[in-house]
Amino acid sequence: MATPNLIGPPPGTTPVDLAGPRRQRSIPDDLMREASRRLGILSLLAAVLWIVAPTLDHLVVRATSLPGDMRWTRLDATDLIAAVSALLSVGLYFYTRKSGRSPQFILDLGLVYMVLTGLALGLISHSAGWPRNMPIFPVISWIGVVVLMFAAIVPNSPTKTLVAGLIAVSMNPLAMLIAKARGTWDFGPVSNVLVMHYTDYLLVGVAVVISHVVTRLGQQVTKEREMGSYQLGALLGRGGMGEVYRATHRMLARPAAIKLIRPEMIGGGDGEGAKVAARRFRREAEAAANLRSPHTVELYDFGVTANGILYFVMEFLEGMDLESLIRSKGPLPAPRVIHILRQVCESLEEAHACGLVHRDIKPANIHIGRLGLRQDFVKVLDFGLVKSVADMSPEQSLATVEGLAVGTPAYMPPEAALGKTIDGRADLYALGCVAYYLLTGHLVFESANAMQMIARHLHDQPVPPSERTELPVPPELERLVLACLAKDPDDRPRSAADLGQALGAIPVEPWSEEQATEWWSLQGR
Repeated sequence: MATPNLIGPPPGTTPVDLAGPRRQRSIPDDLMREASRRLGILSLLAAVLWIVAPTLDHLVVRATSLPGDMRWTRLDATDLIAAVSALLSVGLYFYTRKSGRSPQFILDLGLVYMVLTGLALGLISHSAGWPRNMPIFPVISWIGVVVLMFAAIVPNSPTKTLVAGLIAVSMNPLAMLIAKARGTWDFGPVSNVLVMHYTDYLLVGVAVVISHVVTRLGQQVTKEREMGSYQLGALLGRGGMGEVYRATHRMLARPAAIKLIRPEMIGGGDGEGAKVAARRFRREAEAAANLRSPHTVELYDFGVTANGILYFVMEFLEGMDLESLIRSKGPLPAPRVIHILRQVCESLEEAHACGLVHRDIKPANIHIGRLGLRQDFVKVLDFGLVKSVADMSPEQSLATVEGLAVGTPAYMPPEAALGKTIDGRADLYALGCVAYYLLTGHLVFESANAMQMIARHLHDQPVPPSERTELPVPPELERLVLACLAKDPDDRPRSAADLGQALGAIPVEPWSEEQATEWWSLQGR
């Protein structure tokens, strides 16, 4: 099978986009969702102010009135405007909190909310007019301030910001004209509406500049997130090696997951060190990409960005990792544990036959979920950071990094902790730790820090899993788990194939597809 190429065209060629001209980059969806949440918070704060400000006005009137003067208890049109504005603000807050809403629609709705807020502020500000003999002079109103706030906090395109901003600040002149028509304020020539509020129109220009800057920053983020044919979306999680994002293939619309790896995590730095790390990364990623077991996560592509970030493009999985499963649901029944372990063994069997050792088998790197019509289907993750047993040179492997212990202490075999030569039986030790965790909900060894954890793996004997759980553990399964946890690799099962066969021979009622389907349906998946 052909090895996948690095994302992007070969050197010296001109890239061709088969999808045709790309649309103009916009702000990434996750940043837009964050902006929509900020809009909700802003509207909730506005609701509080719409209630507090009129209340304080009435209290001030009461404090400055003569005894028996009950004007402070009377409600007027401004109180009604404030009440309606508070209700609209609360409604917008709850609307932004509903899942599944389009972030762009919410931001557009925010511009409408900004215009309505401007109308309310204009009507309240000019309802009483100015003192008769006070000259008209330019002022910066609250509407101008609101327009600036929205441009910075709730990003939108400069064009939309310009249109909405002009409409919003025009609410002040409109309110003045309404007051003049009602006879409550004679401010002289109609041109005075612009004399008084032209500064707000200048602030709209400032808001457009702010919006342009924010939009360009968002577009730059989008550009930086684009990797060949894939574009990054929402952040799915962070780990010790880097971050994982949801991604979409621009031409196939195929969902994927992209794992970004910091160069320093595999020994890459500046200059020659980064080139060596990139060569190691490519060679070992190519080996991982050739693994075809259905229980190994499929590697679509891989590459190195212009700024040295390494990345894998993997299939997008539905479900959860085993660590999340145990943390939320507790230990699993023995038949289900056997069902899971046998699938992991199938993945490891192929890798070990190819001379590859995973070296970081742990619950967080084992995914369980749905594949087609099958439930409880296991996928082993992070095979892009494997180690070839035929290449033990520290300069030639991602495995050996100066000052970095590869693997997870809670699942690290003794020989790896001691820096000895390892083979596939190291993965079987880690898988024994995983089995222990699935059966009991506890780690094999508990400790306060990583060094103590490693020391216990080197010297302590594990407590049998049946003594740490209330669920029944078949004796044959317990003996097999403890055999995987042997300090000496020679005392463990000889291979993943042998371990899988031994698991299949344990006399328990097999975990059925019907049981798996029922369990997942109860989880709402």
